[in-house]
Amino acid sequence: MGTENNRLHPLSDDELARRAQADDLSSFNALVVRYQRPVFGLCLRMLASASAAEDASQETFISAWRGLGGYRGGSFQAWILRIAGNQCRDELRKRKRRPTDSLDVLVADSGEAVMGPAAGRSPEERSLDAETVRVIQRGLAALPADQRMAVLLADVHGHSYEEIARCMGTSVGTVKSRISRGRSRLRDYLRGQGELPGQVQRLAEREGSADPSPARSHP
Repeated sequence: MGTENNRLHPLSDDELARRAQADDLSSFNALVVRYQRPVFGLCLRMLASASAAEDASQETFISAWRGLGGYRGGSFQAWILRIAGNQCRDELRKRKRRPTDSLDVLVADSGEAVMGPAAGRSPEERSLDAETVRVIQRGLAALPADQRMAVLLADVHGHSYEEIARCMGTSVGTVKSRISRGRSRLRDYLRGQGELPGQVQRLAEREGSADPSPARSHP
């Protein structure tokens, strides 16, 4: 997605942002096209509701446009995901509860991000994958919002500690702590589910022995 958009809009993020700061709306729209999927994906997994994710994504880009003068360069993706994370946390505070509704949406809209492409798997395997996504999402929904966001940025979006720290506006040490605690809680949740789908069981086992460092971000 990023590579394709870069071919369509060969200017760098910082150059597009600089032009947008000079009231060039087309340059800002190019940034929206470039980052609308990762922003929506993060909001969807944080809020577990497609409609809420759409609203949060829209508010993210509105806030970004209004606050673009505050962007000083470096990583537009980290900057925009930080705004998206703040939008999601505001929504969760308004709810006063954990987001456990609309879990089926994640099977259709984000299941491949968790389980990989569905092509080549049998209907039975796809059904198992759907249940796996539901179980994982319930575990994610039980995490505090900051831990959930850190785990998602590391394990789904593939960002480094340093990138997550920029996204969340905090220190690398705090990020490491949130990821470690979030993974531990998620692992305990998965292990407590009893008879788990096979891939969830393997995830629980893997999380118990995996190196805690997140994957590097994708180009």
